[in-house]
Amino acid sequence: MSLLEILRFAGRGVAANKLRSALTMLGILIGVAAVILLVAVGNGSAQAVSRSIEALGTNTITVSSTARAGAASSPLTVDIAQSLQDPALAPDVRAVSPVVSSAPTITHAGTEHPVAQFLGTHPTYFGSSNSPLAAGATFTDQDVAQGRRVVVLGRTVATELFADTDPIGQQVTVGGALFTVVGVLAEKSSSSGFSDPDDLAVAPLTAVQQALTGYGPVNSILVEATGPDRVNAAQQQVTQILNQRLKLPAGAAATGRGGGGGAGAAPYRIQNAAQLLATRTETAQTFTVLLGTVAGISLLVGGIGITNIMLVTVTERTREIGIRKALGAPRRTILTQFLAEATMLSVLGGGLGVAAALIGSRFTIVGVQPVIVPSSVALALGVSVAIGLFFGSVPASRAAGLRPIDALRYE
Repeated sequence: MSLLEILRFAGRGVAANKLRSALTMLGILIGVAAVILLVAVGNGSAQAVSRSIEALGTNTITVSSTARAGAASSPLTVDIAQSLQDPALAPDVRAVSPVVSSAPTITHAGTEHPVAQFLGTHPTYFGSSNSPLAAGATFTDQDVAQGRRVVVLGRTVATELFADTDPIGQQVTVGGALFTVVGVLAEKSSSSGFSDPDDLAVAPLTAVQQALTGYGPVNSILVEATGPDRVNAAQQQVTQILNQRLKLPAGAAATGRGGGGGAGAAPYRIQNAAQLLATRTETAQTFTVLLGTVAGISLLVGGIGITNIMLVTVTERTREIGIRKALGAPRRTILTQFLAEATMLSVLGGGLGVAAALIGSRFTIVGVQPVIVPSSVALALGVSVAIGLFFGSVPASRAAGLRPIDALRYE
């Protein structure tokens, strides 16, 4: 019997009981769609995290205090920040921006908006943090020196306060002080799904200290390396300068997680954007593998369903098998036919599962836009075919092993 005839008989067997075949394919469909979609969600989450970190600049280093509430105040000051930009001691540092932060309510013409971050810093912050302008201009070093109350708004703040009005030149009230809007930042991608990167305002450091935070330590220091390949070198140089300025013992080590404490721990932490990106990416990949593994269980369940359905099919068609074997059909023909039926069910179910996954990827799932991984589609289809062959082999072997006389006498 030719392969075409075997496939034709297999097709007839699948179509003989449409409801049963449909339910079997549904199990495979759900399994394949689940694998592809969950891997797509993990991949989309990984890309979202990468974009959000890269938006900050992969050649940046953030130095922040590890002092807990009620403990000693932050050891970071403007003077210490300025000492980090030393061509001799830190040749791989391009720019340094001390940062103070607050979360006040900004008011304009009766409209209020509680801003997530109101930052006081230097003009170098915009380049280091990859924060380009959409309109207006940034403040200058002279604005910082003279404490001018000017502010650059994020897109969300500008939209909330001014709607369709041009905010440039308008005045806003922050903590009882008037600030003049000089610029609006370009919109950043809100890819993380958890926070709005455009809900911020940036003003000269001295103006924010005078109006909001007071002239004390800074919250953090943003350091820009001369290039992505010089970040580690810049971090070592910054650590050495900080330990010298803070008079720390030679064995003191900064932490990258903000835990603080410990006899040998420095009272600050350094976060390397490139290292953070690598860590987050590795975590997202592990999460993706976990999701794919969990979804793979549904494919296994679908395979068990194929076994059960094919065993029922063999039982129902026992007399047919006996007649065919009595007429001279060899064992391999019967075996191939039932394997073909099982594989056909899994291939059809897998194809429908791919279609369902492609449609589902057009929608946002748990706040993440899925990104289909082509290899997951090929893998899911391959596994569905393998499941058809593997789980169909038991009932196919049972059918092929029936003796003609026993099959013909079966009621």
